[in-house]
Amino acid sequence: MENQGLSLFDMILKGGVIMVPIGILSMLSIYFIIERAVYINNAFKLETNFMNNIKDLLGKGDIKAAKAYCQRINTPISRVIEKGVSRIGKPIKDIESAMESVGGLETDKLEKNLGFLGLTAGIAPMLGFIGTISGIIKIFYNISVSDNISIGIIAGGLYEKMITSGAGLIVGVLAYAGYHILNSRIDRFSHKMQATAIDFIDVLES
Repeated sequence: MENQGLSLFDMILKGGVIMVPIGILSMLSIYFIIERAVYINNAFKLETNFMNNIKDLLGKGDIKAAKAYCQRINTPISRVIEKGVSRIGKPIKDIESAMESVGGLETDKLEKNLGFLGLTAGIAPMLGFIGTISGIIKIFYNISVSDNISIGIIAGGLYEKMITSGAGLIVGVLAYAGYHILNSRIDRFSHKMQATAIDFIDVLES
């Protein structure tokens, strides 16, 4: 008898109803990974001479122009520096505190929806396992009813139910990798933002 190939679509159908939530999680994970990657990549964009321009404007005493320049750039780092510019004239500690607060808010924006990826990394494999276990229970129930323990019946039903475990693991790995890669990018950005804030404070104290 000629072996028939099994297409991806056939495998998804044979996985049963549990493939629906796994499929939804996979689509949402891909969307959030791409959306966050683009957002974080845009956050890194900053004019090469940004701090030099700020220094020149502050050196001329043109605080209003420095603030307007930050607003025009409109990136997370420029918004942090804008907060510092708007606090010029107050004690350095107050300026640092205000910038840290804005920096924390900007970091929170970068981390938006990452919690979903972390949750999916744990839930998707569990859903797949639940699908497999429920399928195995049905297989042995049918065996007990029909009193038929042929290898064909057991293997045929078992491979179908293990599809959910495989799908759950794939989605879980995808979400797990996306979560940690994006977090590492956010950590790098946070260091860059802190370094820029320190440079700004140095400009004020020079």
